[in-house]
Amino acid sequence: MDRLEWHVVIPPEKEGEIIKVRIAGKAICILRSDGQVYATAARCPHAGADLSTGWCEGRKLVCPYHRHRFDLSTGKGDAGQNNFVPVYPLKAVEGVWYVGFTTSWWRKLF
Repeated sequence: MDRLEWHVVIPPEKEGEIIKVRIAGKAICILRSDGQVYATAARCPHAGADLSTGWCEGRKLVCPYHRHRFDLSTGKGDAGQNNFVPVYPLKAVEGVWYVGFTTSWWRKLF
């Protein structure tokens, strides 16, 4: 049984574009960088900035406030930042994109 709940998303078509969406109570960024589609949390852990107003440099998402940079695959911040941003799995099935979230134990009960 899949431990993730999968939700339909529409990825950006343009390189470097970031779209902010709210799914299952979470604000996330769906973005395209280096030809790949990624999903991250929309809030910077450093100062709370909206990462959807940031930009991509290679495979890094750059925060618009203090220029903290986060790896799009792992969420890990650059050396010295000592922080990370949550990243979420994506999959495409027959041309439809889905983002996965861990099913909460509370939701499993009800």
